[in-house]
Amino acid sequence: MNHDQANVQRFDTLAPQWDQDAAHVRMAQKVARAIRDALAPQGHEVVLEFGAGTGLATLIMAPRVRHLTALDGSAGMLDVLRGKCARKGLDNVDAVQGNVVDVPLGHYDLIYSALTLHHVQDVPALLRKLAAHLNPGGRVALADLDTEDGSFHGAIEGVAHHGFDRGVLGQWLRDAGLVNVSFSTAWTVERSNADGSVARYPIFLAVADKPQAG
Repeated sequence: MNHDQANVQRFDTLAPQWDQDAAHVRMAQKVARAIRDALAPQGHEVVLEFGAGTGLATLIMAPRVRHLTALDGSAGMLDVLRGKCARKGLDNVDAVQGNVVDVPLGHYDLIYSALTLHHVQDVPALLRKLAAHLNPGGRVALADLDTEDGSFHGAIEGVAHHGFDRGVLGQWLRDAGLVNVSFSTAWTVERSNADGSVARYPIFLAVADKPQAG
């Protein structure tokens, strides 16, 4: 089983219970609101979310944009997302199954993801592709873990990176042709260790722009 297959199999299995973890849902919603506030959509934007999962971020962003393509490799996750959109009456969301590196994309005003990059093996290649599918003046927002020791996920197959160094990721974004790269901390996950200590895992939010044409 390759890396991508391991991710799809895991998330298909987890999909029915994914939203039952209150701490996970709270984290996803906090990060999604940070993304929404950073991108500040005005209602006319065409948007791509990759790694959409069960739509925890989708439901926060979709009411603020014209159209949102929610891309994920897991059919099980997308089934949950579609059900949520139907119940909420969100008819501006298209749920698309596929790997973001391989699926043909349109052109977008905004592209974002929450805690998906660490599943992508070749992040610089992905960033180049995303930049190519941004409209001039478009923006990208990517949230994921700061570099950590591997304890956040443990021995889970399909995790390609134990977080990211902000300086390195920032350079990858600039190498992809993006400008005005900035970082903030969207949320910090706190977990209790067996010895009573608390482990803290900051989640960064990287925002960058595609230059205007001409």
